[in-house]
Amino acid sequence: MIKIAMMEEIPEREARSYETPNGDNIFITQRDGSFYAYQNLCPHLQVELEFLENQFLDRDQEYIECSTHGALFLVETGECVSGPCQGQSLEKVEITVHSDGGIYLKEE
Repeated sequence: MIKIAMMEEIPEREARSYETPNGDNIFITQRDGSFYAYQNLCPHLQVELEFLENQFLDRDQEYIECSTHGALFLVETGECVSGPCQGQSLEKVEITVHSDGGIYLKEE
């Protein structure tokens, strides 16, 4: 397994971007003590989600937001609930949180 981050790097209701060893750009967000990871790619036009670094969530920090199109995605599932890609979803990245506080990419 490959450690990608530490839990304390990702505050509640915030998100951080990371590059994986194979060059993928992903982000991890925390909601109610659980961590969720997705590819940093809007399913609408295949553009990165954030305009400003690590700004993945909407103003109320309720949804993941595509800064290009304003599409909104559920944090827990990545499903688009508003905007031009409704019915599509962000591509989930499988992670696991270990007792050492590390967030690891699950091996494929």
